[in-house]
Amino acid sequence: MDMSNVAAGKLFGIPLRGTHSHAFVSSFMSPDEIVEKSLRYRDGLGICEDFVSLVQTCLSKLQWANSLRGIFGETNQSELAAFTSYALAFPDHFLALVDTYDVMRSGIPNFCAVALALSDLGYKAVGIRLDSGDLAYLSCEARKFFCAIENEFGVPGFGMMNITASNDLNEETLDALNKQGHEVDAFGIGTYLVTCYAQAALGCVFKLVEINNQPRMKLSEDVSKVSIPCKKRCFRLYGREGYPLVDIMTGENESPPKVAERILCRHPFNESKRAYVVPQHVEELLKCYWPGGSDETRQRLPPINEIRSRCIEQLDQMRPDHMRRLNPTPYKVSVSAKLYDFIHFLWLNEAPVGELQ
Repeated sequence: MDMSNVAAGKLFGIPLRGTHSHAFVSSFMSPDEIVEKSLRYRDGLGICEDFVSLVQTCLSKLQWANSLRGIFGETNQSELAAFTSYALAFPDHFLALVDTYDVMRSGIPNFCAVALALSDLGYKAVGIRLDSGDLAYLSCEARKFFCAIENEFGVPGFGMMNITASNDLNEETLDALNKQGHEVDAFGIGTYLVTCYAQAALGCVFKLVEINNQPRMKLSEDVSKVSIPCKKRCFRLYGREGYPLVDIMTGENESPPKVAERILCRHPFNESKRAYVVPQHVEELLKCYWPGGSDETRQRLPPINEIRSRCIEQLDQMRPDHMRRLNPTPYKVSVSAKLYDFIHFLWLNEAPVGELQ
C-alpha cells in the first residue's frame, strides 16, 4: 500500500487495504524481534498467547507434509517474522508480498504457515501478491501449493486463496498472461493507469539497505530488482577526454577512489563483467542532507532552479553516444571489489536453501 495512504488512514481513520512493502520484510532479522505475540481468537472467546510459536509449528507441519515433501527446505526466517508481525497487526486482512527472497522456496511456504496459524484462530487470510518473475508460472505453482495444503490439512477454500499480481503491468502484459494461462485473480495496475504512455513516469522505489547498523538486502528472481545492501558512497570517474567513464559505489567506510590510481570496477551481479579504470578526475555524487536521527540536523536543499541547472550540466558532460535517442550506449554503474564480495556473501546468507529428494 502507498505510504501516503497509510498516513491518511492514520490521520482520518480511513480503512486500509493492501500489502506491506519489500522494505517491511527486509527490516526484520528473526521472529525473536516480535515483542507482542498474543492474538485474540476471531470469535473473541479466547487468546493465543504465543502466535509466533503457532506459526513455527504450522511451518514444521508443512515441511513434513507428504504432498509437499521436497518442495522447499529452510525458509527465510526474517521474512517469516515480517509475515507474522503483519498478521498480528491485520489478522482479518493478511495479504502478503511473497517475492522478497524466493517465491516458491520461501515466500509461499512462509505465507502458508502464517495463513494456517490464522485459520486455527478462526481467521481467513486474503492471499498473496506477486511483484516480479514469471507471473504466469509462479501463479500456477502457487495455486498447486494452495490446493495441496487444502487436501493435506482439510482447510476449506485454501486452494482458492487470492493471488494478486503487480509489476508495471500494462495491456500487453495482461494479454500475454491470458494467452499463456495463469491463476491470477486480481491485477494491481498503477503507473500505466495514471500516466500517459508517451510521457513515461520515473519509477522510484524505496528499498531498505540498512537498519540498526545491520545491512539488509532484497532478493528477486529478476536480478534487476535485487537491491545493493548497506550504506554506500558513489563516485563518478572521468577519463582523459573529460567525459564520465563509469560510476562506482563503495561501502561507506572504504577509501575513496583517487586520481591516477588504478581501480577495479565490477558489475554488481555479473562475475565476468569487470574493468580497471585510471581516473583523471573523481567526483563524489552523493551528499547526505539528513542522517536520519530525530535529534540530527537536516541541511537545507538547494533551490529548485539550482537543482535543475546541475542536472542539465551533468547531462551536458555525458558522451554523445550515451545521449542519442536511438540505441544509446548504456552508461555503466559498478561497485568496488570489496562491496561486490560483501553483496554475494550476504546474498548466500539470505537466500533460502532448497532441498532435493
